[in-house]
Amino acid sequence: MRRVLLIATTTGYQTRAFDEAAQRLGVDLTFATDRCAVLDDPWRDRAIPVRFHAPAAAVSRLSSIHRRAPFHGVVAVGDRPAALAARVSAALGLPGHPPEGAAAARSKRRTRERLRAAGLLTPAFRAVPLGVDGDALAASLPFPVVIKPVSLSGSRGVMRADDAGALRAALDRLRALLARPDIRAERDPAHAQILIESFIPGHEYALEGVMTNGRLQTLAIFDKPDPLDGPFFEETIYVTLPDPDGPLAQQISGAVASAAAAIGLRHGPVHAECRVNDAGVFVLEVAARPIGGICARSLRFVAEDHAGLIALEELLLRHALGEEVSRWRREAAASGVMMIPIPKRGFYRTVAGVEEARAVAGVEDVVITAKADQLLVPLPEGASYLGFIFARAATAAEVEQALRRAHARLAFTIAPEVPMLQSTHG
Repeated sequence: MRRVLLIATTTGYQTRAFDEAAQRLGVDLTFATDRCAVLDDPWRDRAIPVRFHAPAAAVSRLSSIHRRAPFHGVVAVGDRPAALAARVSAALGLPGHPPEGAAAARSKRRTRERLRAAGLLTPAFRAVPLGVDGDALAASLPFPVVIKPVSLSGSRGVMRADDAGALRAALDRLRALLARPDIRAERDPAHAQILIESFIPGHEYALEGVMTNGRLQTLAIFDKPDPLDGPFFEETIYVTLPDPDGPLAQQISGAVASAAAAIGLRHGPVHAECRVNDAGVFVLEVAARPIGGICARSLRFVAEDHAGLIALEELLLRHALGEEVSRWRREAAASGVMMIPIPKRGFYRTVAGVEEARAVAGVEDVVITAKADQLLVPLPEGASYLGFIFARAATAAEVEQALRRAHARLAFTIAPEVPMLQSTHG
């Protein structure tokens, strides 16, 4: 039986989707996740424990397992797993992104440097120490600017500043975010720096693709109809581009292909974020991994010689095993997903209107991922959503309308966070 190694931060929605796809293909899927090796399979997923902050040890352990029972492909879920997966693929002699390219893709600073060196459109930028003096920095900047961490994802910590006061406030928030225990636990030296970029106006798009020996195959391009102009950059709606073969799609695909080559990516999934204005396509990032989490459910693919539709995870497993996937194309129907934003900080209690939202024409499902009594934290500090709405219809406009109508039917109860009272004793 063919074996595929899936590297992930933890097992969750997307890893379960890969597991289901592997069962359909008759593939033995082995998980490797970032966890303590002392605990005895705490999540009952039989995953191999590895540490992302110790990649050499992780590669050594996985190589040892490979020698006893060889893997035939490697895939990854998430940015940190993608960097490790590249190193593992190289060590095992399996196809994958070059380790240096995957590492550069995870660093916003190194991405910017490589795009600039290749002569591609990129915002003006500079990397500064986390402890930089805000007043001195503000005196040297042409506002507006965007301040962001070097290696976090999902718009976490990304803020726009239009003047010196906003810059100082953004710096304070970013320093507090990077001092959080969950981020310090990553032991990532990149968190000692922050990136300052010129704000690029324009409309934003995302590209989902896969690279084969340096050639980009565009699987889908998503329009982001909600403006992303700040002060924070929370993504909400993704809708497939109305004309997937038109001039705009070709322009975006060409820019992403050039950016991926400049960064050093060659073989495996890519997820790119772009801004388009009159100057052209500014590629903001090209990640060496597929679209995150449950959002991949919005994509399905068809081939003339195959009965039925397949999920993105199945396509990526086929690619990891060396199958030619260029015959697969996204289905003709338009599709989309809404990442339900967190409106305010507080404790999640309940939601009403889920069945009414599911009943909206075009809506396929509403998945609430927030858990009872979970502390909800909105962006820029937060790293999650309330849930997801999926829709499919004949046109992109109908998909967007269905997502907005469904969201309007949901009513969330979020209890305020009450500060702990301090007692004094005398």
